[in-house]
Amino acid sequence: MKNLRLVCAVAVVALAIVVAQGINCQAVAGGLVASGPGNAEAAQPQLAILDTDIGDDIDDAFALALALQSPELKILGVTTAFGNTELRARLVDRYLAAVGRSDIPVMQGVATEARNVFTQKAYALHMPLRKHGDGVEFLLSQIRAHPGQITLIAIGPLNNIEEAIKRDPATFRKLKRVVMMGGSVYRGYGGTAAAPSPPQPEWNILCDPEGATALLAAGVPVFTMPLDSTQISLETKEREEIFAHGSPLTDQLTLLYHQWMGGTASHTVTPTLFDPVAVTYAIRPDLCPMTPLRLEVDDKGFTRPVEGPANAQVCLKSDEKGFLDLLLNRLTKEDGH
Repeated sequence: MKNLRLVCAVAVVALAIVVAQGINCQAVAGGLVASGPGNAEAAQPQLAILDTDIGDDIDDAFALALALQSPELKILGVTTAFGNTELRARLVDRYLAAVGRSDIPVMQGVATEARNVFTQKAYALHMPLRKHGDGVEFLLSQIRAHPGQITLIAIGPLNNIEEAIKRDPATFRKLKRVVMMGGSVYRGYGGTAAAPSPPQPEWNILCDPEGATALLAAGVPVFTMPLDSTQISLETKEREEIFAHGSPLTDQLTLLYHQWMGGTASHTVTPTLFDPVAVTYAIRPDLCPMTPLRLEVDDKGFTRPVEGPANAQVCLKSDEKGFLDLLLNRLTKEDGH
């Protein structure tokens, strides 16, 4: 009995120490994990800005959906890139309003000439015209407000990034990192991972090779998902599971998918989810292991690995099954968990 009293006394003292230190214990996977002041940073969502050319291909819409359903991210804003950036901003306005996230600022990036088909134009035109702020200045102002804290997820041509570096390179260097979809290192479009097609100019880099060169020299950590690791198909079974879910978010994806399908005859019914892989790296880096490389970009849009100190971390092979499991789980769960 005396020994039992001693054990109880020790337990009470230990509990008092835990409470005094402000450590909370949570049951995780059948065990207890201490989450105290030392883990506070890990528990906080990452500050992120999404820079997107949404409206042409369909993968940007899925990337935005995944970002919205990821509690690991706090989205400070969405900036639109390439071509008719005002119309792209209207598309994002409608999308965010439909899913109850009009609190997220939408800013218009640098408008450019475009050699593309805006397949989801009709969706965007249903949103009333309004004045959108300057996307580049928004990016720089957010970096100034949160130095060293912002992850810029870039899933379109890099015109906004190029302009931000020109306007204020010192502020741009205060980004925490850039996570991007872009490039073709050892694999081009098509082929398979086992039998890859030769490297090709990838669209995002081809549309602004100068922007890619500027980014790689900007002094910001760059994590890139090239064609080597992003050619992941959303096959019929998984696609229909998402579309049949019937939430406001998946309803937008369903509508945008069918507009994409009707917008051009130059693609198959199966979308390739290039851009969501970049969002995935931001929240689940284990699914996109990195290799340090030095990349050079030529004026034809090739991203070639060369000798020298690494200027980018590059995902050459992703966990495709892990990616698809994550995507389906997030998009068919209302709370994103």
